[in-house]
Amino acid sequence: MTDIVDELKWRGLIALSTDEEALRKAFADGPVTFYCGFDPTAPSLHLGNLVQILTMRRIQLAGNRPLGRGGAPPRRTRPPTPPPDPTLTDPAAVAEWVGRLRGQIERFLDFEGPYAATMVNNLDWTQGMSAIEFLRDIGRYFRVNKMIAKEAVSRRLNSDAGISYTEFSYQILQGMDFLELYRRHGCTLQTGGSDQWGNLTSGTDLIHRVEPDAAVHALATPLITKADGTKFGKTESGTVWLDAERTTPYAFYQFWLNADDRDVSKFLRIFSFKSREEIEELEKLTEERPQARAAQRALAEELTTLVHGADQCAAVIDASKALFGQGELGDLDEATLAAALSELPHAQVTELGLVTDLFAEVGLVASKSAARRTVKEGGAYVNNVKVAAEDAVADRDQLLHGRWLVLRRGKKNLAAVELVAG
Repeated sequence: MTDIVDELKWRGLIALSTDEEALRKAFADGPVTFYCGFDPTAPSLHLGNLVQILTMRRIQLAGNRPLGRGGAPPRRTRPPTPPPDPTLTDPAAVAEWVGRLRGQIERFLDFEGPYAATMVNNLDWTQGMSAIEFLRDIGRYFRVNKMIAKEAVSRRLNSDAGISYTEFSYQILQGMDFLELYRRHGCTLQTGGSDQWGNLTSGTDLIHRVEPDAAVHALATPLITKADGTKFGKTESGTVWLDAERTTPYAFYQFWLNADDRDVSKFLRIFSFKSREEIEELEKLTEERPQARAAQRALAEELTTLVHGADQCAAVIDASKALFGQGELGDLDEATLAAALSELPHAQVTELGLVTDLFAEVGLVASKSAARRTVKEGGAYVNNVKVAAEDAVADRDQLLHGRWLVLRRGKKNLAAVELVAG
């Protein structure tokens, strides 16, 4: 592999660094023990977290030792309206979430070999510490004027909502984490998102105060933006999670498949483990033949396989093909079909009837007369079978898994009808 700092820069993964050249030398002299923290604020990680996990994986592959840190005090982003404090989660739920997040992180890192990863929990050094000990041993190294000057804090102080002491003190806790990991594991690098830069540098500042001769570093990845101005990692249905129960593998695959041509090059560099040559070839294909969506397909397949496994990815690809008439819908298992159809416009009916009525009911056409024209023109399909007559009636024998009909107008306009009890 090329120099890991150069690799990260080429992929657009370095937004901020405490001292890039010193970090480059540390990697060259390596191995470097490094860590990234993940807060248990939900029972699953999401695409924003995936940026950090895959950055850790890249650094490990370059011959360095990762620490995955979970178990931070529960906190959530402040809601836009009162109450002003972050929502606190029940400790039992947090403990369960920590276990789930560990399981997700462990899928991406190598826990064997000379650069084996280690999972750590900061409750090991925070749970038994009294408030007096915390203030005496850690708080004395922090200056309030510097804490207030942190961009994230100053922005909140100047807002109507303000900031709670719980959130304000979080940078001290994160700084203490880095200090403890430096002492216990020889950790000298912390990575995270650029929105956490103030918290990242709290750790380096604390270590320098406690251990003046220590050489420690912080590295921040940029926040990912999309060309259309919408938030990365969000769809119309909400956050894209790594947990298959919260975001199905089909929806996960579709997220990458639907990436804007203006974004796909950036996504490839950040998320893919393909070589520079492979990525540059996909970038060239996107420029020359954007309609083929070769880069999006490659990215969707790689990331779905990485997150959900090869079998799930294959099932999702089969479902995608079958929905557009390139495979047998009847061969899809019920869970995969259900996930695929949940992403389509759909309607529930208590009885079947004229196909043209169903087309209008689900919104594939504006009216029943428009549905009849579609049939007459040969553009109406039920379960990929062309509808031959304007008075065709759907029946129960056509139902997939006894529940669904897949309706298609033309080549690309899909919808689903589900038969439910009346």
